[in-house]
Amino acid sequence: MLGAGPGPILRTNPSLAPVRMNSITEHLSQLSAVEAPTGTLQAAGTVQAAGIDQAIESFLGPIAQTFSSIVFFELRIGDLGIPLIVVWLMAAAVFLTIYLRFQPVTGLKYSLGIIRGRFTRKTDPGQVSSFQALATELSGTVGLGNIAGVAVAITVGGPGAALWIIIFGFFAMTVKMAEATLGVKYRRINDDGTVAGGPMYYLRDGLAEIGRPKLGKFLAAFYALTSVIGVIGAGNLFQANQAASILVGATGGEDSFLADKLWLIGVVIAALTALVILGGIRKIGQWTSKLTPMMAILYFLSVIVILIVNAGAIPGAFVLMVEGAFSPDGIAGGIVGVAIVGIQRALFSNAAGIGSAAMAHAASKTTKPATEGFVAMWEPLIDSVIVCTLTALAIITTGLYTTSTEDGIGLTAEAFGTVSSWFPILLTVAVVLFAFSTILAYGYYGQQALGYLTGNSKKADKAYQIFWILAVIVGASMSLESVIAFSDAIFFLMALPNLLGIYFLCRILRLEILRLRKKIDVGVVTEISPPELQVGMGDHEPTSEQVAAAEAGRRRKRDRLREVRSTLKEKKLARAKKGE
Repeated sequence: MLGAGPGPILRTNPSLAPVRMNSITEHLSQLSAVEAPTGTLQAAGTVQAAGIDQAIESFLGPIAQTFSSIVFFELRIGDLGIPLIVVWLMAAAVFLTIYLRFQPVTGLKYSLGIIRGRFTRKTDPGQVSSFQALATELSGTVGLGNIAGVAVAITVGGPGAALWIIIFGFFAMTVKMAEATLGVKYRRINDDGTVAGGPMYYLRDGLAEIGRPKLGKFLAAFYALTSVIGVIGAGNLFQANQAASILVGATGGEDSFLADKLWLIGVVIAALTALVILGGIRKIGQWTSKLTPMMAILYFLSVIVILIVNAGAIPGAFVLMVEGAFSPDGIAGGIVGVAIVGIQRALFSNAAGIGSAAMAHAASKTTKPATEGFVAMWEPLIDSVIVCTLTALAIITTGLYTTSTEDGIGLTAEAFGTVSSWFPILLTVAVVLFAFSTILAYGYYGQQALGYLTGNSKKADKAYQIFWILAVIVGASMSLESVIAFSDAIFFLMALPNLLGIYFLCRILRLEILRLRKKIDVGVVTEISPPELQVGMGDHEPTSEQVAAAEAGRRRKRDRLREVRSTLKEKKLARAKKGE
């Protein structure tokens, strides 16, 4: 998903015009440039409710610009301008990877069985399987940022920027692991079996556990408030707007039947959103667990075709990526400039540090928090390593990045067009599906944050769902650039309280992760038997007999615990009498 909204500006030389690293709005408008004049989609956008748009822009524009300049404030290092929020995200990724003993390398083997639901029971607390939680989070991060964002990075920083995306995708794996583990550890299971979880809860309860309750309450409330506002632009308005614009461009641009009916596209997307989102996280998990693999396979196979057509250029593409990463030629800022371009794109595309993984995985069926950490590691691996690498190879092997006047998704579309004139249609389908799945995922995240602020009020939850559905129509019909820019800046503010809380809780985090690894190694934690009781990757609802057996087992465990406590108490009293 990420890459939503205008985002920060990267300046590699003060004398040069600023380069927008995250301005996917204008890049997406070039999707139809392969077969239609540049700006077709922008022209289509002019048929939107311009009067309302202009009124909102004139009022909110200056506010959004000022706020964005604060959130994305740049640290000057010579001729380089590095947004401090990037430094904050980058430092956390490196620290956690080292502190948790390089889990992306040493712990990946543990995750395969966990993703397949072999270490968790259907009767465990939670609402979705680990695979469904993984699919939900991926549906919110794999998308426009990986397709358009990589093209922007290569346009600005050359092929070497792609390698830096891959490198920091690796470091981001540990951040996701941390978020998911803490999200499960401090979640709340409601009386009706539903789950309330996310950074809000580990900030409040986790920091209270280590003696910082006031700080925890403040950070939790701040995080929840920024989440409710931030996801509206990044996860709803922007996604609906770009999906509508792309569909108009793909169906003829200004001459399209849909050119003056963007609201109709919004209504269709909103109706589909309502069918899913009103069903809660179970319904969202069911849809994303099917949509995400389908999207990934479609995009993967499409890029593979491009690479087959340009197979001879693949070895050279890897050479260009390595050489460009460590000995760039003609890039402002040299190796540091290229690194900043790639690192920024990696961190902004996979959302590591934002805290969304904690909300997605808190709903998983498990009694061992670290199991979800090992699952969540796969998200940046798929998002920033695999998908971004495929996009980069498609662009580099075709050589278009050196000759094309396009950037962003327009450049990616041209790469698709080298196969056949109709091939960019597949890209259109993929992007629209990515946008829709992001709307589903981020709707749930907004609900979780609002639930924390309202005490999990059912009325507030239902009102938010209705608002979210209607916002899709508004987003498709109007550009609302300043609204999106404002919420985009707030979206990245979520990283401040989230990562600060993770720093405070890093000892508890490491204990959870290393303890689970040790238990698996020595055989204390094994695959659930019989297999019918395993959560698996599909149907995870227990039968009435399984529920009854689980409850009986919990009662026996409670009885044994009471007996042990009673025995220890008696021994303590006996020792006290002897001492007298």
